[in-house]
Amino acid sequence: MPTANVYNMAGEKVGTVELSEAIFGIKPNKVVLHTAVKNHLANRRQGTQSTLTRAEVSGGGRKPWRQKGTGRARAGSTRAPHWTHGGLAFAPKPRDYSYNINKKVRRLALKSALSAKAGETAIYVIDTLKLDEIKTKQMAELLAKLELGGKKAMVITPERDENVYKSARNIEGVQVTFGGILNPYDILNARALVIDQAALAKIEEVFA
Repeated sequence: MPTANVYNMAGEKVGTVELSEAIFGIKPNKVVLHTAVKNHLANRRQGTQSTLTRAEVSGGGRKPWRQKGTGRARAGSTRAPHWTHGGLAFAPKPRDYSYNINKKVRRLALKSALSAKAGETAIYVIDTLKLDEIKTKQMAELLAKLELGGKKAMVITPERDENVYKSARNIEGVQVTFGGILNPYDILNARALVIDQAALAKIEEVFA
């Protein structure tokens, strides 16, 4: 059964905790992880690109010259795509890139990502991740004592904690999230996971 070290807010090791085999102890499925990451990135795309076709650019209402007898190629508008200031032939328009994947695939991808971090011993459990006030210095000191200073780290709390969130948001590379809304992309993107012990219990309860 996989285990993780437990630390206090001073960065001192105070014990170990056993991790759920079903969530942190499976063999990571690389194909499913790739599928989940592609889906996440596609769903994040804004799709707001928009350029003008020949029907939308201004001008070009009059035929520039008569059809025959000039020696030049026939032309019906000065706003055709091959003209200067013409519209685009296949202009990109706003579209929705998002799509859904199977719930079981999402769940397996999340377990694979968590198991990969457990296999890398990149999970740090904090017995009580709590700050009495908004203080970036305290959070930075905790990460430094865990030897995570300057590294991408994901801090996971059981629920939204304003003090923890606002203390960590100004630290470069640190992301704060909650135990019930994890996604494989953010987990894989982080070098380490700093998890409140109560959040760990919630993860095992929700995703088991």
